[in-house]
Amino acid sequence: MLEIRDLKKNYGKYQVLNGLDMTVPDGSLFGFVGPNGAGKTTTLKIMVGLLAADGGTVSYDGFSFQEEGWERHVGYVPDFFGVYDNLKVWEYMEFFASCYGLEGLKARKRCSALLEQIGLEDKEEFYVDGLSKGMKQRLCLARALIHDPEVLILDEPMAGLDPRTRFDFRETLKDLSDQGKTIVLSSHVLSELSELCTDVGIIDQGRMALTGSIRDILSQVNSSNPIVITLFGGGTDVALSILKSHPSVHTITVKGREIVVRFSGDEQEEAVLLQRLVDAGLLVSGFTREKGSLESLFMQITDRDEERTVLRYENESGL
Repeated sequence: MLEIRDLKKNYGKYQVLNGLDMTVPDGSLFGFVGPNGAGKTTTLKIMVGLLAADGGTVSYDGFSFQEEGWERHVGYVPDFFGVYDNLKVWEYMEFFASCYGLEGLKARKRCSALLEQIGLEDKEEFYVDGLSKGMKQRLCLARALIHDPEVLILDEPMAGLDPRTRFDFRETLKDLSDQGKTIVLSSHVLSELSELCTDVGIIDQGRMALTGSIRDILSQVNSSNPIVITLFGGGTDVALSILKSHPSVHTITVKGREIVVRFSGDEQEEAVLLQRLVDAGLLVSGFTREKGSLESLFMQITDRDEERTVLRYENESGL
């Protein structure tokens, strides 16, 4: 199990990580997300030993990142590829193999097997700087696997890839996860993570705001999403009066015939609210929770406005 405890990192007076705690289960495909500046890349660099922490620990099965040999447990795919002029694919792979003590026939077999695994077996004689972005990302993944690490750390590995290449890359990650690799994946494409990952962690202002299995988290999203109320024949002012007085209503947005309400009550309270609207003589033609998504949960968690807002009026008709 990969564990982070009370991780701290400062850049001058700016505190990037403020006691971050994170647990990544063995064999999981863990989506690591957060707003820009939340500390994602800093955390990943500390995890692979590229940055020194100002406090806290990172460990894998009891082995600390501060111990010699930690790098053999992790493979890293950064958010940029680097420059490798006049270097062929096979030369690139064998160079990194030598960094881990693999040479000769053993290195060539390992490199060939990895290139075949990620679909670049026919590119061995190509120059690295002539590869497409998608091919470079796959090559970078093959390089990260060369020492057969238990943990893979990937920072925005699919950024800028075309849809077909993104699909192929996701399938490769699924295969690696099925093989038992523990994968930590940073991405801004939350819909992609919700389909791909088994677990997710949302970091905000240097601390973990939410973490857990993607299935459990998404099952809770619907109950925290807005209710969309559709009225027939008017009555918006009456509905607003009822909604504004309800303690579980946090925001109200009016868009034509629809009223979008952030409502923190349970299903029974929803039913009571609907009954109040009907008893007031309103013709309610629609009363549904918006479909849950990781994006909507992310927006709620990283919302900086902590004050209760009971009305945000947006009349799209211009009246």
